[in-house]
This record gives sequence, C-alpha cells and structure tokens, in this order.
Amino acid sequence: PEQAARMKKLQEQEKRQKVEFRKRMEQEVSQFIQATGEPRRRFQPMNKIERSILHDVAEVAGLTSFSFGDDEDSRYVMVFKKEFAPSDEELEAYRRGEEWDPARAEERRRLRELAAQQEEAELETGPAPPGPPNDYKDKYRHLIGSDAAKAAARTMEANKAYGCVPVANKRDTRSIEEAMNEIRAKKRLRQAEDE
Repeated sequence: PEQAARMKKLQEQEKRQKVEFRKRMEQEVSQFIQATGEPRRRFQPMNKIERSILHDVAEVAGLTSFSFGDDEDSRYVMVFKKEFAPSDEELEAYRRGEEWDPARAEERRRLRELAAQQEEAELETGPAPPGPPNDYKDKYRHLIGSDAAKAAARTMEANKAYGCVPVANKRDTRSIEEAMNEIRAKKRLRQAEDE
C-alpha cells in the first residue's frame, strides 16, 4: 500500500510537471508568433517527452516544427512560422549540424544552375572528342625514343600452322552432323547390348 501511494504521488507529480512544461511552451510559442522579425526559433535541447509536447503545442498553434541532433542529450526542436517553412536544403543543413545561410544557399543554387546550363550547352554542341588531351608517348619519349613504336609495329602475317585448315588436308571428311549421328548410333548400340 505504501509503495502504491508513493507511485501515485510520483505519477501526479510527473503529470503536474508535464502540464507546467506545456503551459511554459505555449507561452514561448505565442511570444514567438508575436515576434515579427523572427521566422524561426531554436529551443534548448530537451528529452523525448518534452519534445513531443513542444511539437504538439507548435502543431496546435499552426507552426511547423522539426527535431535535430544526433544523440538523445543534444536533440532540440526548431519551430518555423508557416510562411518561413524550411526548404529541404535548409533541413539538410540543420541535420548536418550546420547553420543555415540563405545567401550561401542562393550561391550554391546559382552554381548548380550554371553547371546545368553548361551541361545543356555541351549536349547541344556534342561531347568533347574522346581520348586524352595529350599524347602519352610524349611522357615516355626519354625512355622509348620517337621511332620505337613504329619499329615494334611490324605488319602482321598469318601463321600458316594455325587457323583454318583447307578441306583437302582434313583426314575426316564427315560433317559435324554426320559425326554426331554416328556417335549417337554407337551409344544406342552399346546400351542395347548392356540390356
């Protein structure tokens, strides 16, 4: 009975703390809504329950909220006014733990556009000719000289010992089909003898 009473007291205390925390967050959020020059607000790191309360308060107030941070101790909530809802790029920056800099993002966007335009121009003019920009033999000229490669590249002659054999030189004049049929016939004969 004593333990149950203590548990009940603890639960009530927790509930009270949650209610007080929610009231405090509601006040902070309404201050944030009234602050004109503040498009977003970053809150102190808080635990999971407190974050969920703050997300709920923000949602009720018609704001957008996200949690950032890697480990439980340092996770924090950022609340955004609807008209300043963050872009995917902005969210990515916060997830990486960086500050969001709109000017830098704009610069990055311009560079991306420029790269895309260059790519389009390359597509229209056709690709650059394949091959290395310089002659690799220049690099090794001190080792191989300038006429080494020409001397090494003799004209190729077919070796008569290899390759196609004229029909006249064949000992077996049967076609492949005839040879295969003969092999199959011998096999059948052997099987019939074994039985």
